[in-house]
Amino acid sequence: MEFDRTVLQRVRRNLFFILVAATTLGFLGLIQPFLTTVFWAAVLAIIFFGLYERVKRWVKGRSSMAAFLTTILILFFVIIPFTLLGIALFQQGMEIFTAVQSGDLDPTVVVNYVEESLPKISEMLAEFGVTPDDLRQRLSNAAIEVSSFIANRALTVGGSIINIFVEFTLMLYLLFFFFRDGRELMRTIIDTIPMGNVRERALFQRFAQVSRATLKGTLVVAIVQGSIGGVLFAILGIPAALLWGVAMTLLALLPVGGSAIVWFPAAIILFAQGEIGKAFAMLIVGSLIIGLIDNLLRPILVGRDTEMPDYLVLLSTLGGITFFGLSGFVVGPTIAALFITVWEMMGKDYGGKNS
Repeated sequence: MEFDRTVLQRVRRNLFFILVAATTLGFLGLIQPFLTTVFWAAVLAIIFFGLYERVKRWVKGRSSMAAFLTTILILFFVIIPFTLLGIALFQQGMEIFTAVQSGDLDPTVVVNYVEESLPKISEMLAEFGVTPDDLRQRLSNAAIEVSSFIANRALTVGGSIINIFVEFTLMLYLLFFFFRDGRELMRTIIDTIPMGNVRERALFQRFAQVSRATLKGTLVVAIVQGSIGGVLFAILGIPAALLWGVAMTLLALLPVGGSAIVWFPAAIILFAQGEIGKAFAMLIVGSLIIGLIDNLLRPILVGRDTEMPDYLVLLSTLGGITFFGLSGFVVGPTIAALFITVWEMMGKDYGGKNS
């Protein structure tokens, strides 16, 4: 009888946990289209929680008013400027698409320069079965495909403007409650998850630490590099400077290669066009200023705070972008940091050294 009662208790307990797992998976599936929105609301709440605390002191402890004012500040000084930047980017992307389609923008200028001024390189390529005509055709096709992709993506974004508006509105709505009820929500989660409060607090702190460092550090480095690159392109008279500046900003999110993927080929094209002074200016500013910013600021703002080696930051960033899109530059390193933290916990609690 005692054995049957014990078995019955185990069955009941397992059935309950199965029910918990099933309902949790069902809920996550239900909100799956908005998980990215929830994630960014949580990250923004972590980044700007200090601002919320200062506003809360200013309004004499009224949490709802402080959350509302902080959300409005983020809307006007973060979200709206990026929205206006996206509109300008859309316009310049369409201009490049039109220029390539009309022939005003010739992507084969480098091949022409090599064929006319550097015949030895053409001869070396010919030994591998690569002719200048082949390169011209491939570059033209690539330029058309890239410009078409930009145009199609711009039209896709324009067509889904209602969905974007809904997601932004939902993010702001969640951000308000994360500011106002964030501490209580975190305490509730810690008290509910049966994993030990010490571990849960450590995981929450790690999530906040890495997401803050990755977003603030990587984004600051990327924006600085992209801004300098965009201004440089504008000064040198390169068309669609804003578009190329944003492209450098996005590529600067990667720990390797980064904005040089844009400015270095641009310097080569300037050489090919006979703009020697502009080409040298591009190389000097790109290598000494833009590159120096990456080498100095990224380790300080990202590597030190995430407490992860550079190769792991690179792998997790690339993997995150592959799986989660642009959000992956934050999601990837965060998952990697949680992975390391969980394994460190397991090693501390259950591991041991062989004698």
